[in-house]
Amino acid sequence: MKALRIGSRGSALALWQANHIRARLAELHRIDSDIVRIHTSGDHFQTAAIARIGTKGVFIKELEDALLAGTIDLAVHSMKDVPTETPQGLAFPAISKREDVRDCFLSHRGVTLEKLPPGSRVGTSSLRRQAQLLLHRPDLRPVELRGNVDTRLKKVAAGEYDAIILAKAGVDRLGMSEKITEILSTEIMLPAVGQGALGIETREADRETSSLVSTLDDEDTRSCVTAERALLRELEGGCEVPLGAWARLGAGGLLLEGCVLSPDGKEHLRREQSGPAEDAEKIGKRLGHILLEAGADRILRLAGRGAGNG
Repeated sequence: MKALRIGSRGSALALWQANHIRARLAELHRIDSDIVRIHTSGDHFQTAAIARIGTKGVFIKELEDALLAGTIDLAVHSMKDVPTETPQGLAFPAISKREDVRDCFLSHRGVTLEKLPPGSRVGTSSLRRQAQLLLHRPDLRPVELRGNVDTRLKKVAAGEYDAIILAKAGVDRLGMSEKITEILSTEIMLPAVGQGALGIETREADRETSSLVSTLDDEDTRSCVTAERALLRELEGGCEVPLGAWARLGAGGLLLEGCVLSPDGKEHLRREQSGPAEDAEKIGKRLGHILLEAGADRILRLAGRGAGNG
């Protein structure tokens, strides 16, 4: 078989992810792969707030266009960046084993979230993080933060921010875990839908590539991400909507927690649902209905609805 072409964004984290999948395919199937760097809309507007550039697939649209055009054979995405609707002709034959779902806190002076002085500037590009931060510490000042993970780390190290919040999985993948001041409890900060999981997207018609990629699929991770994405779809939420979700498997089956907040954190709902893992889609939809009946729709209107999942 000829070398596969793996599409990736050009950031250090995206390239790590693409090379990780490349290595796994080589290990399992002895297949050579080439990494094809593709600039996305999100990469072109590193200084603009996500809300101002549009969020529906902002980090993956050009990768999907390249797949449909046949210039790459597969694309590697962070599942938290993937909209709930997949373009016709494309599919996700694999969602690889999930890593740490939690967010982490990195402060300039090495102090924890609890000890950060009132009025401190906390950088984040996510309304989900901002809202949960203000719910827990309404005396802090969330400030817009853009750029790749390594750029964001440099900004807090330089003192441009008193602290920043990032996905722990991304920091770990870049080998920068020692810079983490504190891992945030999910009681304080529920993660984004799909956070910590990688999705591999292919053309449905390319059965050979899809079949090879499917060997990287992790059944437990797929069940959990399916439940979270069903919740997201039910609430019609996205990156610019303060929505957190976390599904995990245990002895009693699949447990899904979800929260919806106003941007200032003053209004918030948090509920959970559980059931058999094979009912992941139904669990997500059911939790969505429960949150809507409790008033989530009114809270989401306060924030404005978006798409994507930051």
